Amino acid sequence: MTAPLTHSAPFWQRRPTVNALVLNVATALFILAAHNVTFWGRVGVAFDGHVLTVAIFAGAIFALTLLLIALFAVRWLQKPMLAFFLILGAVTSYYQDTLGATIDREMIQNAITTTVTESKHLITASFVFHVLWAGILPAAVVFWVKVARAPLVRAAVIWAGTVAVSVVLCVGLLLTQFATFSVVLRAQKQMMAAYQPGAPLTGTLRYARMLQKSKALPLQAYGTDAKPSARLAAVEKPVLLVVVAGETARAQNWSLGGYGPVTNPELAKRDITYFPNVSSCGTATAVSLPCMFASYGRADYSYDKGVSTENMLDILARAGYHVEWWDNNTGDKGIAKRQTLEMVLKSTDPRYCADGECTDGIFLDKLTDYADSITQNTVLVLHMIGSHGPSYYLRYPAEFEHFTPTCKTAELKTCSTEEITNAYDNTIVYTDHILASMIDILAAQTKATSALFYASDHGESLGEGGLYLHGAPYFMAPEYQTRVPMLTWIPADYEAALGLQPGCLAAGKAAEISHDNMFSTVLSLAGVETSVIDPALDLIGPCRNAS
Repeated sequence: MTAPLTHSAPFWQRRPTVNALVLNVATALFILAAHNVTFWGRVGVAFDGHVLTVAIFAGAIFALTLLLIALFAVRWLQKPMLAFFLILGAVTSYYQDTLGATIDREMIQNAITTTVTESKHLITASFVFHVLWAGILPAAVVFWVKVARAPLVRAAVIWAGTVAVSVVLCVGLLLTQFATFSVVLRAQKQMMAAYQPGAPLTGTLRYARMLQKSKALPLQAYGTDAKPSARLAAVEKPVLLVVVAGETARAQNWSLGGYGPVTNPELAKRDITYFPNVSSCGTATAVSLPCMFASYGRADYSYDKGVSTENMLDILARAGYHVEWWDNNTGDKGIAKRQTLEMVLKSTDPRYCADGECTDGIFLDKLTDYADSITQNTVLVLHMIGSHGPSYYLRYPAEFEHFTPTCKTAELKTCSTEEITNAYDNTIVYTDHILASMIDILAAQTKATSALFYASDHGESLGEGGLYLHGAPYFMAPEYQTRVPMLTWIPADYEAALGLQPGCLAAGKAAEISHDNMFSTVLSLAGVETSVIDPALDLIGPCRNAS
């Protein structure tokens, strides 16, 4: 028989016994205190410091948190679920408190569809420390303590009572100032978007529901009347249209659009048309990239519509183009699933690739070889790594570090604004070089009639207003995340072959446009005829010769 423990036993053997309800309450209080710093800050602002109103709202939120915990942390599931809530809150609160991220459905989607290469830069020393003290250690305490469990019937009564009291308390407190709370909750959506663990749980459930719904959707043919125009059919040499999908480039830092530091020295010397006033479809790649190639504008686009309707690439293929997608980023997000897809980031070329990552220079030799051997009308889509953070310093070779000092860590909050901006601007300088080099490659080859179209998928926050990176909900996203660069290079021989008026496109370049224009414009630029091209969104159409 084992001897009873004495006061001299090690502390880890002297496990205290707590009531199951007490453990749930203690966990709820810890989560509200440790994981909701941003949330409480927004609550204070939303209620303008009215102490009594804040106190009543805090009571309602405590009741809501206890309700969420009580619904899942039942009997033998209690400890695993409490540990899950603690670790989840520690992870999401770090990115929320440190980078200003909002953990909604789109952010969950972006996280799930990312790659290890991309995500590893977000696992920093401060992240590990935060998850340790705010998640893993309290979870260990949960597993360490003993729980005094009531008999099954009594436990069921206590559980039902806890759920009922939590609901009554939450609703009752909100009803005490219903007019105030209803107005604030409607107007201040960013407040509840910061609530842990509610925001990530809601986002995950919405994402799962979205995936489940989309599984049953059949693919709808679109643009079935697509065909090459008479001019395209008459072009003697193959047509090569290169569509470059940029990554995380914000228009505010492009000197082509008036930014002070010269970040576009090479493109400024090329005969391009730059569009300075372009709005993105989304603020994260998982949403914005598919939307760019879809027929739906931002107001109508949804994940369901995107996966269940043929996109721009399908229509180009139907019109006779060979279509390939080359990816140096996180994949095509399903856009090229019916085309040829190559992940160039798997290259081991030491000139461009190190530590499992490649800079966008990896595209250049491949494009040169392809252009020199082309035999058919082709659209190449090149998906860049561009300016993807937080490790901006890894996105360009050392010789392109034009602006110093730079931030050389993924821990952006340890760097000054100047260092972050300089590192980011260097990524734009390198993107400028890559695009200019692509133009030079296309201009030098003699096998094809070539043109290039470029647009970034979304912008980036560099610390303005406490926000870093991207992915903010569109309704609250700053223009740094939604204003993107777009440009075309259409040489004279391409204009003549496709019947475009020289210089026409540049005349309207200052207009307010968006990713909504991309679908119709690229199809039109490719010389495709189809009824699904929207004349109101086609930037090329007005420049086409009547003949």
